Amino acid sequence: MKSLGYDFIEGTVADCFAPDKGVEVWKRLKDEILSLPLPLRACNSFIPGTFQIVGPKAEVGPALDYAETALRRAEEVGVRYVVFGSNGARNAPGDPCDPKNRPLTEEAFEEYIEFCRKLCARVKDLKDVRILAEPLRPNGANYLNYVWQAVQVCDDVKSPRMGVIADIFHMTAGRETARSIVEAGALVQHCHIADWKTRNYFGEVAANVAYFAALKAIGYAGGVSVETGKNGWGDAKDLEKNLATSLAALKSLA
Repeated sequence: MKSLGYDFIEGTVADCFAPDKGVEVWKRLKDEILSLPLPLRACNSFIPGTFQIVGPKAEVGPALDYAETALRRAEEVGVRYVVFGSNGARNAPGDPCDPKNRPLTEEAFEEYIEFCRKLCARVKDLKDVRILAEPLRPNGANYLNYVWQAVQVCDDVKSPRMGVIADIFHMTAGRETARSIVEAGALVQHCHIADWKTRNYFGEVAANVAYFAALKAIGYAGGVSVETGKNGWGDAKDLEKNLATSLAALKSLA
């Protein structure tokens, strides 16, 4: 990736920070991260689905401990952004097809905001790392589906530790227009992208012109990560070619 011209990499919280592991494991991971040829700029998959942070079975205390450890370890190695999508942990429990057990999504959204508020209070001493509320397309999460709702999270939490990620794949899949990026403005601090049809590596430029125009309009100078689905980079033998294709597509829109 470095030889091709990439600027940074993005990982997952569990793989990079092992928040459920002790300091010896973290020391090894920290040394590995600091020796990488590219900086680790962001991490996603913040809180695993083994926790439930909303609903009657919520485990807020243990989840806050896990999240705080992750953020403190992120700060130690210069990671700026931790993406808070985590649909497995945050989705309101229930069955939308069962009138007697429908997900209480409005209540869950308030609980998500309260979780963010408590977490930001715990890490108010940190200097650089940001928690980015991530909207997920409606078939991926049952609330917090649009960038304007992530802005609402930031407005309610009122902490410099909170920001917004514009995941252009989810915006496209959820039919959210690029106008949301303009209205969010400086709260947009990181971006994800993937092929909007397949969620594989990025290569299609035309469908994304308006979103990148919106980023330019707000003076965005942050990063854009290609975040794919499982096996989204294709066969290993094609990895370098597909990495080059994505980078060329991104540069054509920059």
